[in-house]
Amino acid sequence: MTRDHDKSPRQDLSHVVLLVAEGELANIAVNHLSARFDQITVLKEEPESKKAILRRRARLVGPVYASGQVLCGVLLKIVGKRSRARRDEICAEHGLVTTPPAGVEIKSVGSVNSDACRHVLKELDPHVVAVYGTRIIGKQTLAAVAAPFINYHAGITPKYRGQHPAYWALVEDDADHAGVTIHLVDEGVDTGAVLYQAPVRFAPGDNITTYQFVQMATALPLFVRAIEDALAGRLEPKKVDLPSRKWFPPTLRQYLMNGTRRTVW
Repeated sequence: MTRDHDKSPRQDLSHVVLLVAEGELANIAVNHLSARFDQITVLKEEPESKKAILRRRARLVGPVYASGQVLCGVLLKIVGKRSRARRDEICAEHGLVTTPPAGVEIKSVGSVNSDACRHVLKELDPHVVAVYGTRIIGKQTLAAVAAPFINYHAGITPKYRGQHPAYWALVEDDADHAGVTIHLVDEGVDTGAVLYQAPVRFAPGDNITTYQFVQMATALPLFVRAIEDALAGRLEPKKVDLPSRKWFPPTLRQYLMNGTRRTVW
């Protein structure tokens, strides 16, 4: 989807809407952006049911692969608990606040693709819509307001679109493309024109449950810069000359093989 953004400066246009999902990483984004933009409204979507997620994955990759992903998800909950100290260390080092934001109005909209979300967006009529961690945004929501939608993706696009992109870059022995991207949102999956990108380096003790915390520290200043660019009418989207591939969560077998053979956990 192509969106025509006015590049000329506009006056007194500073209202930002932030679309987020639930979780600690979303809390970090909300806390950081709400401290930097006075006029910001947070719209939070509710999580999908596990059954809905499994059905969708089964349609995309087949029931056997999807079942393997579910089993991997169970293991990663254990890995995540054991990595709590490392996540706390990352957050302390970079000033990332994972607790629910205080003093910030958060409106629940069900799904970013719901009539309720589109209704609120039209009412707010923001000048930029920032996005983190939500479902893929459909064309009806993208067309609800004239503002650009700007997404933070925890990977280098278009080479590592989809889920767990830093993990897959490391599995592919492609550490130079284990980074972050701030991009415009179109109807594809992380296919929008790029605004900013940066590589990220991880510590030896990092794993699939800590990568995004490290990435967040690099991405947030770029996210702020892109939002400021949009508010000032100076967005400069660009196409990145890389092969394009969409990645999915690993199955249990893939995760164990990549960990034992490539030491990427």
